[in-house]
Amino acid sequence: MPFSVPILADAPDTRFPDPAACRHPDGLVAIGGGLERERLLAAYQNGIFPWYEPGGPILWWSPNPRIVIEPERFHSPRRLARTWRQRRHRVTLDQAFEAVIDACAEPRDYADGTWITPEMRTAYVDLHRAGHAHSVEIWHDDRLTGGLYGVALGRIFFAESKFHRARDASKLALVELMQVLKRHNFKLCDCQLWNRHLQQFDVRMVERDAFLAQVRSSATEPSAWPAGPSLLQPESGETNERID
Repeated sequence: MPFSVPILADAPDTRFPDPAACRHPDGLVAIGGGLERERLLAAYQNGIFPWYEPGGPILWWSPNPRIVIEPERFHSPRRLARTWRQRRHRVTLDQAFEAVIDACAEPRDYADGTWITPEMRTAYVDLHRAGHAHSVEIWHDDRLTGGLYGVALGRIFFAESKFHRARDASKLALVELMQVLKRHNFKLCDCQLWNRHLQQFDVRMVERDAFLAQVRSSATEPSAWPAGPSLLQPESGETNERID
């Protein structure tokens, strides 16, 4: 079936097309525009995120189905749960956002280049300084060994990227993120697209209409993310081991 993809105007307050009406097979909703704070927040509030190649136009996506994790149902494999309980790592929130996004932008063995362009970095650092983008940091001694970052709106966390410099460090960051989201009653963690690294966790495929309904009912609420940079300590009784 033929389809056309709308071109966004330069004005930051230009409205996005309704992603529910998107007919692109991969969920490409719009092309162009910029990465201004106002536009990025509007995108996430409508279940849309930017992802594009360096040197190309900005592409805005809302895939169908969407891959999500429900924090209350999250479990991790036994080996990872054991590693997490040993607490040989230290975890912080929002203490090294720029270091995390820079590490996420580093070359990967399995991919050429990076989608985190200098413009993307600038945009998400701005979101972080405005209190919308957040990071989870994993430390071994004083070395940053893993982490992730994303955007928190209402009770939805939109995960963007993660990295590791030690075994399991990015997975530990995900486990720690789930602890934060459960404590603060988040409804969903959006993982955008399926990948093999998420296969071991309890990810779900959600039809776009259902995902959009949850986002639109929650993302305009005040953020439930804990305020201020912090050292995260486990609460008594917390566990995340899978029972098979």
